[in-house]
Amino acid sequence: MFRNVTTPCRAVFFCIVLAFATGLPSSALGQPVPGIAGRLPTLAPVLERVTPAVVNISVVSETASASNPLYNDPFFRRFFDLPDAPPPRQRMSAGSGVIIDAARGHVLTNHHVVANAREITVTLKDGRRLNAELVGSDQATDIALLKVEGSNLAALEIGDSDRLRVGDYVVAIGNPFGLGQTVTSGIVSALGRSGLSNEGYEDFIQTDASINPGNSGGALVTLDGRLVGINSAILSPAGGNIGIGFAVPSNMAVAVMNQLIEHGEVRRGRIGIGIQDVTPDLAEALGLGGLRGAVIANVEPGSPAQRAGLQVGDIVTAVDGRDIHSSTDLRNRIGLTPVGTKVKLTIVRKDGEREISVPIERGGSPFSQLAGTVFEGAGLRNASAEEAQAAGTGGVIVESVATASRAERAGFRPGDMIVAINRIPVTSIRDIRRWTSDHPATLAVEIVRDGTSLLLVVR
Repeated sequence: MFRNVTTPCRAVFFCIVLAFATGLPSSALGQPVPGIAGRLPTLAPVLERVTPAVVNISVVSETASASNPLYNDPFFRRFFDLPDAPPPRQRMSAGSGVIIDAARGHVLTNHHVVANAREITVTLKDGRRLNAELVGSDQATDIALLKVEGSNLAALEIGDSDRLRVGDYVVAIGNPFGLGQTVTSGIVSALGRSGLSNEGYEDFIQTDASINPGNSGGALVTLDGRLVGINSAILSPAGGNIGIGFAVPSNMAVAVMNQLIEHGEVRRGRIGIGIQDVTPDLAEALGLGGLRGAVIANVEPGSPAQRAGLQVGDIVTAVDGRDIHSSTDLRNRIGLTPVGTKVKLTIVRKDGEREISVPIERGGSPFSQLAGTVFEGAGLRNASAEEAQAAGTGGVIVESVATASRAERAGFRPGDMIVAINRIPVTSIRDIRRWTSDHPATLAVEIVRDGTSLLLVVR
């Protein structure tokens, strides 16, 4: 204890002795040292400018009441004059939001903050409370857009999240635990995080700036006051901050916002390809060296991809000039491109690199790998007439299975023919989409493998 107390005194004494030894004028010893005393580093000027644009959001929603077996008894309901089902319960929750357009009153937040909301109230930093209207919401990216009517609103300038680097300093602003506006700081811990859920479009910024329940929908800003992310999720065994928080990149949020403004929803299209990551083993087998991107595992007949000339084995390295590092990256870029527009894919083949423009057409998933389901990671195509005749039935062929994907864990192998799901015949990828769109808990998938019928039970 004595040693710890006296250590700072020794340090000060040593500095004074060193100052005299180096000929520092004695008058300088009483002057404040820049950055230590008198001119302390501070984020206050930036925060004074940006925090008025971050709002608190309170939501009143309805949830189904717990089911009581007595409600299933018609006599009991009639005797006590009860409704056919228990009335829904009101639930109150809190979150955060960011004003990004003061003139139009647009506020970005998370989908899960305002899901099933009956009433949404926005509270500004100056204490004003404004009723909010839901413009639109997108569960897949966890982004929602609100509209408020108010004067003298402050808006955050939107930054380019693609320019972020690991190690950049960031500040998280929100309403944790309903305490009121709170500011925390940290760095960008990682970029391009995905796999937090089984569905959705994920390209999260990971940060160690403290993010807690209630921070959802708040702002992640750079030290120059630009919005680079919408705080969305935390990784925590106990529900509190452990230094692993996630934010939706501003570029993704803006792409979703623009569609919500125009359509009230995100209209995703398709190009009709199955994709997988360029793994080290695959790169070695194809002689790609250190090339990164997504490899096309299959091309659907009659799809925009086939008409544009894409081929199985093509390596997609960029979309509209922006590099692609994984199949998830490609999926996000295509999935957030408005229907009716074209994307320019940079691909690598045996004969070199080329660019191919592919139109985005209205449809379900952008790819036939059915992301977010047990078929994710599987390259699928409809069985040809010859294959159907040989098997004695129509079906869907599994052309490829990505390593460590959900499809591989479910037990699918290249060459499998999917012929039925839950005893209902499957004749096309459209049938599989129809089944998986309902997200049943368990699927009994009948396949033909090497001439033998097998049943895979997957969850």
